[in-house]
Amino acid sequence: MGTSRTATPTGEAQEPAQSTGKQPASVRTVLFALMIAMLLAMLDNMIVGTAMPTIVGELGGLSHLSWVVTAYTLATAASTPIWGKLGDMYGRKGVFLTSIVIFLIGSALSGMAQDMSQLIGFRAVQGLGAGGLMVGVMAIIGDLIPPRERGKYQGMMAGVMAVAMIGGPLVGGTITDHLGWRWSFYINLPLGAIALIAVGAVLHLPKKRSETRIDYAGAALLTIGITSLVLLTTWGGTEYDWLSKQIVGLGVLAVVALVAFVLVERKVSDPVVPLRIFRNGNFSLVTVIGFLVGFVMFGSMTFLPLYQQTVQGASATNSGLLLLPMLLSMMAVSLVAGRVTTTSGKYKIFVTSGGALITVGLFLLSLMDTTTTRFTSGLYMAVLGAGMGFLMQTTMLIAQNSVELRDMGVGSSSATLFRTIGGSFGVAIMGAVFADQVKSTMIEKLGAVAGQKMTGGGAQMDPKALTKLPAPVKDAYAHAVANGAHQVFLWGALISVIGFAAAWFLKEIPLRGGPAAKPTEPEAPEERVAVPEAV
Repeated sequence: MGTSRTATPTGEAQEPAQSTGKQPASVRTVLFALMIAMLLAMLDNMIVGTAMPTIVGELGGLSHLSWVVTAYTLATAASTPIWGKLGDMYGRKGVFLTSIVIFLIGSALSGMAQDMSQLIGFRAVQGLGAGGLMVGVMAIIGDLIPPRERGKYQGMMAGVMAVAMIGGPLVGGTITDHLGWRWSFYINLPLGAIALIAVGAVLHLPKKRSETRIDYAGAALLTIGITSLVLLTTWGGTEYDWLSKQIVGLGVLAVVALVAFVLVERKVSDPVVPLRIFRNGNFSLVTVIGFLVGFVMFGSMTFLPLYQQTVQGASATNSGLLLLPMLLSMMAVSLVAGRVTTTSGKYKIFVTSGGALITVGLFLLSLMDTTTTRFTSGLYMAVLGAGMGFLMQTTMLIAQNSVELRDMGVGSSSATLFRTIGGSFGVAIMGAVFADQVKSTMIEKLGAVAGQKMTGGGAQMDPKALTKLPAPVKDAYAHAVANGAHQVFLWGALISVIGFAAAWFLKEIPLRGGPAAKPTEPEAPEERVAVPEAV
C-alpha cells in the first residue's frame, strides 16, 4: 500500500498532504488512552508534592527531601531523548507500552518504600518511565494525525493539563488525609491499567525493526550532560553556592559532555539525536521558544500558590482552584487556536500573540503587592493563561511539522527536553532571586538578627505556621513574599521578550495534511489516514 510523499518548502520529504476529515472511532479511542497517559505524567508530581510533608514525617530523612524530586526529574530528563529514538527505531506502540509499565512499577514500588533511600531509588524508576510517557503521546499523535488536523485536539490536551493542575493538589490532599500517602503512588495503577488496555487493544501502527545499532556513546554523553545541568540548577544557590567547586565542576562536566556528544553525533551513522533536525530553522527557533516558555512558565508558576497562600491568606488545600482563571483561559484559547489552525493552516500569529500575552501577563503579575485582591490577580493570571494556551501545543505542532516522519520521535523528544530543561533552569534561577529578595526584605523590616533567623526557612515557611506568629512578623513576611514574587514575575517578563522576538522569525510553512495539496487521483479508502491503522 504505497502513498506518494510530497516535498515541503524546506526540501524535506513528508507524508501526503491531504486532509483526513473525520478521524475514525479507533483513533479517537486511542487519543482517549493517550490523554490518560499524559494525565499520569502531569498529575504525579502535583499529587506527590501535597503528600511530601506527611511522607517526611513518617519516613524521616528531611535532609534528603529534595532528592525525592531530583531523582524523578533527572531520570525523566535523561531518558526523554532516548525514548524518542527507541520509538523511531523499533516502533511507537511497544516502546510506549514499555514506558507505561516501567512508570507503574516505579509507582507501586514507591508506594511500598520503607525509608527515604528506597523512595528516592523507586522515584528514579518512576521518572525513567515518565520520560517515555509525554514523548510517546506526542509522537503517536504525530503519527496518527496530520499537523493540519492536529490543532482541533489542542483543547483536549489543554484540558488534561488543567485537570492535572487543579485536581492534583486537591486529590493529593484528600488521598493523604483519608487513605494515607502511599495511595498518592498507588492511584497511578488503575489509571495506567486503563491506558495499557486501551492502547494495547486499539492502537495499530506499522511494526518495524531497525537493524541499526543504538548509539550508546551518544546516549551516555547526553545523559551525563543533562544530569549535570539538572543537578547544577537544582543544587546551585541551595545545597551549594553558585561559585562553589561542586557547581563549577558540574558546569564544566556538562559543557565537556555536551561538546563530546555533538562530536560523536556528527560521526555515527544513526545518532540518538540527529543533528540534521536542527538545520531546519523553524525547528531550532521553536526549541528556543519552548526552552524560554518552560523557563518563565515553571519558574513563575512555582511562586503563584505561595503568594496566594501567604499574602492573600488562601487555603493550601484549595491552591489548585486559585489557578482556575489561568487554566480556564489557557484551555479556551488553546481550543480556539487549534480549531483556527485546522481550518486555516495559520499558526505564526498564535505563537507571536502567545509570546506577547505571556510577557504582558507576567508584567501584570509583577505589579501585585500585599493589597492586591484575588479578583485582580485572577485577571492577571487569565492573561498569562491565554498566552500559554497559544503556545503550549502550537510549539509542539510546529516542531513535528518541521521534521521528517522518520525523526518524529526524536523531534518530539527534543522539543520536550528543551522545555523540561528550561523549566529546571527557571525554577532554580528564579528560586534564587525569590529567596534573596525575601531575605533582604525580612532583614530590612525586622533587623539583621531577626531577619536572618526567619529566613532560615525563608521561602519554604508553612503558611499555617504564620498564623501563630506575632502580627509584625506576619506582616513583614507577607511583604517579603510579595517583593520576591514581584522580582520573579518581572524577570520572567523580561526573559519572555526573547521568546516573543524569536517568534517573529518563524516561517509559516504549510502544515502537512492540509487540503491545499489534493492528490490528482482518488485514493483508495484504506489510504485516507496517513498512518495505517492495521498492519
